[in-house]
Amino acid sequence: MRSLLQGGKLVGLGVIVVAGLTACNLFPEPAPQDIYRLPPSEVVATAAEPLELSLRIHRPSANELLNTTRIVVVPQGNRLNVYPNVRWSSPAPVLLRDHLLEAFGNDGRIARLSSGSERLQAELELGGKLRAFQVEYRAGVPEVVIRLDVHLVESTDKRIIASRRFAIREKAKGERIPAVVEAFGHASDVLATELIDWTLQQLNESRKG
Repeated sequence: MRSLLQGGKLVGLGVIVVAGLTACNLFPEPAPQDIYRLPPSEVVATAAEPLELSLRIHRPSANELLNTTRIVVVPQGNRLNVYPNVRWSSPAPVLLRDHLLEAFGNDGRIARLSSGSERLQAELELGGKLRAFQVEYRAGVPEVVIRLDVHLVESTDKRIIASRRFAIREKAKGERIPAVVEAFGHASDVLATELIDWTLQQLNESRKG
C-alpha cells in the first residue's frame, strides 16, 4: 500500500512537470534583434583655414516614433511601420547628431565643436527638428528619407541667425537591412555636406553684415 502511494506521487509529479513544460512552450522566446549603427562619416577635410569659433550641435527634437531605436519604414501611403527584429544602437536624433558632429570635425572648417550633451560654452548653436528619418518605398524600391529643420543661433542672446529645411533622398541598393543602413549613411553624409556649407555661408554673411 505504501509503495503504491509512493508510485502515485511519482506519477503525479511526472504529470505536473510535463504540464509545466507544455505551458512554457506556449510562450515562444522573443526573436533576437540585430543592432545597427550609422556607418562612419566619409566627409573629408578641406584645405581651408578653420574659423576660430565654437559651435555646439544639439540633438534635434523629433516625434515619439522617431525618438526611439526603431528603424521606421513607410511601405505605402501614410502607413507607418518598423522593421522587425532590428533596431538602431541609439535613438535616431542621437545617431544623426553624432554623425553630423563627426562630419563637421572631418571637414575641419570650424575649429571648436561640441555636442549639446556636453554643456560646454559655445558662441553658436545648431539645433532643429528631425521630421523624417525613415525608409519609403517608391515603385517597390526602398529610399531613405531624411528631413531636418535647422536653425543657427547666437548663444549669448539666442538670436536666430538663419533657418532652413533640408530634405535628402537616397535609394538603397537592395531591400535587405544592411543595404538600407548603408543608404542611411550616404544620405546622412549628403545632409552633413549641405549643412556644413550652409552654416559656413551664414557665418560669412553675418560677419560681413
